[in-house]
Amino acid sequence: MTDEQKPFEELEQRLNGRKVEYNAIPVPDAAVHQSVQTGIRQAARRRRSRVRWYMSSISTAAIILLFTGCIRVSPAFASFVEQWPGMEGIVSMIRQDKGLQMAIDQSLLQKVGITDEHDGASVTIDGIITDESRMVIFYTMKGMKALEKGEYDIDLLDENGKNLPVAFSYFSPGEISDMNIYENYIDVIFTDEASPPEELSVVFKPRDKAQSGEWKVTLPVDKNLTKGMKKVLPVNQTLTVDGQRIEVKQATLYPTRLVLDVTFDPKNTKKVFGLSDLQLVDEQGRAWRTDTTMGGDDERSIYFESMYFSIPKKLTLQGSGLSGLEKDELDFTLNLESGRITGGPSTIKFMGSEVVGKDRILEFSVPDINGGFTLAFTEIKDEVGKTYEVPSSSWRTEDVDSSGITSVHSTVENGAKMKGDLQMKLSTYPMKVKAPFSLEIPLDN
Repeated sequence: MTDEQKPFEELEQRLNGRKVEYNAIPVPDAAVHQSVQTGIRQAARRRRSRVRWYMSSISTAAIILLFTGCIRVSPAFASFVEQWPGMEGIVSMIRQDKGLQMAIDQSLLQKVGITDEHDGASVTIDGIITDESRMVIFYTMKGMKALEKGEYDIDLLDENGKNLPVAFSYFSPGEISDMNIYENYIDVIFTDEASPPEELSVVFKPRDKAQSGEWKVTLPVDKNLTKGMKKVLPVNQTLTVDGQRIEVKQATLYPTRLVLDVTFDPKNTKKVFGLSDLQLVDEQGRAWRTDTTMGGDDERSIYFESMYFSIPKKLTLQGSGLSGLEKDELDFTLNLESGRITGGPSTIKFMGSEVVGKDRILEFSVPDINGGFTLAFTEIKDEVGKTYEVPSSSWRTEDVDSSGITSVHSTVENGAKMKGDLQMKLSTYPMKVKAPFSLEIPLDN
């Protein structure tokens, strides 16, 4: 081994050591992931200006567990890790995203290193990667009292102090080091209505109102690093999956992700919630993953890892089928007193309800929820026509019986006083249809 190779070998050993630590953590089911996806889809449908979704530290471990094999590092990626000691665990997770790693390899990381410190605690924005579609913000928190419970919120503001009209995710801390240091990143999605700001402020504040203070870091955004690095690949082909027509319009390639735009034919008999087990496969058999879908009822943008810096000779979209429901089964009536359901899918059952403060939690049993979609509603109306929001549905491992039937709890905001017949409309439902398909994506090399 040469002296030049030695630092990289040592780094690989440290990364593999951290991987072993994560492999020792017991991993739960995909409940939190389902909650994440539900939140994204509901937010996209309602066109809210801001969306947050959270994942626990154990879910972080679940993601890291997807990584197998020996960790290899490029000099640029190794330099990224060495500049911020202690980030090996997060780097292991980042490496699940081949496009993000290649963006770092191509020196697209904007170094920041700006800190806001007071009351014995500090937040540092270490660096960001951004293009027209996505921004990833790396940060470090030290000495914050709410860290051990993960009870803090994040706001993203533009140069005018207004909330960015974006969706973004971040991880709630689990176990914190003895030094009370926590390192992670915020993953931001820019939709058609938004683009990277000239100046960004990241605000961290305790969720507990009894704790005062907030931490705010303001930084310029260097958009020149990825300026003009957008490639549009026209597709204009139609898929037919389980009798449902889906037009694949175009693929847009950015340094940090590939965005595939699809449209579901309004004449389809089913409401298609999504396509199952999607991946893009190149001529070498490498698979490029997808994890997020945004859009309205019939138009969707599906986000994949980026192959911007390693464009293949051939690219094929593959899937195992779809998740969907006949359109005449989307609406049903629930009588709260009797529990009787009229209409809707035959597999949904009402299990009861509970009042919690001003809210009401409705419990339903539905088929195996591991198909990729949970139970979610666009809205609920009571017998006098008042409309209620249903911002979340949740389920746990213990809510699944031996046959796969799952108990789902849906929270109705300010629904404590609801009574009588409720008019309910489904936005997603765990109904998966197996119908394998593939479609070649034309590439302009």
